[in-house]
Amino acid sequence: MNEPLLRELVPVVIGVLVRRGADFASAEDAVQEALIRALATWPDEMPRDPKGWLVAVGWRKFLDSARAEASRRGRELAVQTEPPAGPAPAADDTLRLFFLCAHPTLPQASAVALTLRAVGGLTTRQIAAAYLVPEATMAQRISRAKRRLAGLPLDRPGDLATVLRVLYLVFNEGYGGDVDLAAEAIRLARQLVALTDEPEVAGLLALMLLHHARRASRTGAGGRLVPLGEQDRSRWDTGMIREGVAVLQTALARDRLGEYQAQAAIAALHADARTAAETDWVQIVEWYDELLLLTGSPVVRLNRAVAVGEADGPRAGLAALADLDPALPRHTAVTAYLHERAGDLEQAAALYAEAARAATTMPERVHLTREAARVRQLLRP
Repeated sequence: MNEPLLRELVPVVIGVLVRRGADFASAEDAVQEALIRALATWPDEMPRDPKGWLVAVGWRKFLDSARAEASRRGRELAVQTEPPAGPAPAADDTLRLFFLCAHPTLPQASAVALTLRAVGGLTTRQIAAAYLVPEATMAQRISRAKRRLAGLPLDRPGDLATVLRVLYLVFNEGYGGDVDLAAEAIRLARQLVALTDEPEVAGLLALMLLHHARRASRTGAGGRLVPLGEQDRSRWDTGMIREGVAVLQTALARDRLGEYQAQAAIAALHADARTAAETDWVQIVEWYDELLLLTGSPVVRLNRAVAVGEADGPRAGLAALADLDPALPRHTAVTAYLHERAGDLEQAAALYAEAARAATTMPERVHLTREAARVRQLLRP
């Protein structure tokens, strides 16, 4: 069984059924039925035309379902039973599905799940395992998303920014179960780059590659968080870094800067430094300035304050924090770090402990607790 091929064909086949007249939810259900049949029969004999086989079986499943529903309601089938002449390219169908799954009426969590299922070709079980939720919970989430799309005119699908945000949400979930969501997001981003001519799509792919290249060094024994400055850079994936930088340079050459390109440029500067001490913090501050103009995000301001503290000294970093809301996530941890850099160890220890109490994940809480203990140790005579 060629599972990667099946996953590549899923969005193409759904797109064909939608063009033939099926609504999105019914097409997706029909293709899942066809996949179940394929899993049962293909191990014995792979068809010469796998796509044609899935289209034929999926279309029959859709017609059977539509006829049963029509019979139940006592009305005639309202779909055309012959495909239109001149099928659209598979790339068009896949791109259309990217946008339909990011429909503006869907919550982000539902859009993510639907993208993984319809475009990524993952099963509900795989998605549930990756998100560490029961399969029934994920099935309900996907069903609600499809019901929300049912009966809606799909001539106004989600915009590209929504598609990219959904892919980045998938990437940031990391991995769990037998599906690596970060790798899956990169795979889907590569597809989107091949289907579009937008530099921001390439910027997102570059950002994912550059972050993913550092993955092996981000955690230590027992899942301990390792900050960027302390990571073993020999464990970074240099091939992935080279690819990410090349993709970014091609995007930047288009002179249509977007937030993902700016974030990728910051990640590239970190990746380019052989040691933490060699990081070009001045350039990083300049890229944060660009990113701030594009987004106005308080989170960007917070990260910029860290960069300012490295480029111009911790007091300058603390000054950059002055107009930010202290309730902002990571604000207390960043303040603690800058106070430590400035030599205010008692205040830094207290702030690290406060940040640990407010941490939302156990690895983060453990890391900040250790930082508080480390600084307190420095205070002892």
